[in-house]
Amino acid sequence: MKRERWGKHILIRPESEAFWPRHDLNAWKEWDGWFRPSHHSATSGEWSWKKNPPPPWDIHYNTLRFSIHPTATKQVGLFPEQASNWEWCREKIIVAQRPIKALNLFGYTGAASVAAAAAGATVCHVDSSKAAVQWCSENARLSEIPYGAIRFIVDDCSKFITREQRRGNRYDAIILDPPTFGRGRSRELWRLEDHLEELLSNCLQLLTPSPLFLLLNTYSPRLSDSVLKEIFTRLLKQKEIFPPIIAPLALRGTRDGKLLPCGITSRILWKA
Repeated sequence: MKRERWGKHILIRPESEAFWPRHDLNAWKEWDGWFRPSHHSATSGEWSWKKNPPPPWDIHYNTLRFSIHPTATKQVGLFPEQASNWEWCREKIIVAQRPIKALNLFGYTGAASVAAAAAGATVCHVDSSKAAVQWCSENARLSEIPYGAIRFIVDDCSKFITREQRRGNRYDAIILDPPTFGRGRSRELWRLEDHLEELLSNCLQLLTPSPLFLLLNTYSPRLSDSVLKEIFTRLLKQKEIFPPIIAPLALRGTRDGKLLPCGITSRILWKA
């Protein structure tokens, strides 16, 4: 389990990578919401609340604002371990000193889309969940993103990529955060490790002749940094890029400083 503060509320949620003993047992007596997983899955269950469940509330990250709403899948609408990616995208977009057209695939509630738009990019945000896209729209409103800076699309990301290729639409920057697994409309099982190389290859075809960056986040335990390096080596040979940065996504505890591993981020930056 992990104990987190989200604005004025303290939440406790399952976390498979939280191996260490609890640092302060007394602190764990203080909480507002506790996600109790079902016997079948850590991502399904129900919330227990000491008081009445709160309505959605806002939190701040620098100049950005996000709506927090605990869901039946234990998620709350934001992955704070990705904050370093928001900063990286912001820096690269600003330093580019040119109009940047960005695509955020599997964009969920759109923190990366909002951060990129706040830095001056025009963003196309795509997710198959209508509720997630509406959540992104709310985050954009809270962060005072100008109207029209983000285009909101509800669609299957792989099919959207195919249609964009046919339409000839191209992007200077692509952000993608694909799920570890899922099911298609025919209930067929989709595993990221089986489709990642094809997905990245198709994304590379959507880049402009002078791209800025590609940013990939993965949470699959079967995709190590060495596997990702091998994939990028094959796909990006003869490309004018800086050496890819493949690094862990992690959260640092405020009481004891321990790092909680969450996933892996891969940053590909093209040379000007």
